Order: sequence, then structure tokens, then C-alpha cells
Amino acid sequence: MSQHDANEWYEFNKETIEALIEDGSDAELPHTIEHHFACSDFDVLEKAAVDAFKAGFEVTDAEELILDDGETVFCFDAIVEKKLDVAVFNADSDKLIAIADKHKVDYDGWGTYFIGEGALERDEIEEDSNYDYDDDDDED
Repeated sequence: MSQHDANEWYEFNKETIEALIEDGSDAELPHTIEHHFACSDFDVLEKAAVDAFKAGFEVTDAEELILDDGETVFCFDAIVEKKLDVAVFNADSDKLIAIADKHKVDYDGWGTYFIGEGALERDEIEEDSNYDYDDDDDED
């Protein structure tokens, strides 16, 4: 039995792709898609990363994160360049969910960047990495 509901991911894929296109992202251009995996056991996560690589994804180095509750988790991204096509995303979801289930790691969906007129270029994003995204007003 899968710990991941493929139908929920299919719905996520559909809604997210529709929102990207509605906001003006160019569906005909390839997007860098970052699929997220996490696990508290580094060795187990590493095996999932190997399988993701064998499935055709570029794999990032694992990062260690300390959660708010003090728990340590490790995570990596499986990256691929794809046009915004729901059927293709669903097929990738199937592959990656199978990998997550096989290794009992968490698949945490995917993200991408807006691609199209008015979008920042990747080097502009990296150059502006000092941008403060915190909207809180610290006037206390």
C-alpha cells in the first residue's frame, strides 16, 4: 500500500500547471522542475536518490535540516527539465512515488520557477539572493 496518494498528486499537478499558465508562464518552454524528497535516515534517502538518478533525474546533494520540533531530516531534489504537460507530470509522479514507497521516504511534491515575459532570469535570482522575503514588520 502506498503512503502517497497518486490521485492527490495528479490533482496537484493539474492545479499547479493551470495556475502557472494562467499567471503567464510559457507552457511551451522547458521549466526546471524540482521534486522534493525527505527522510530522517540519510542512508535510506541516499538509496532513493540513486533510484531517482537511474530514472533520469538530476539529483542534488542531500541537505540536513533541523525541524522546529528538533527532529533532523535529510532532503534532496530530483531535477528535470519539462514543458508544462499534465500527462508528463503525472507519469513522473508515478515514477517518483514508486521510488518513495520502495524506500519508505517522503515525496513532498515539486516546484518550479515562472518562465515567460516578465520573469526574472535565473542569474538575476541568484544575484538577488540577498533579497529579504520576510514581510513581517519588526517595529516593536
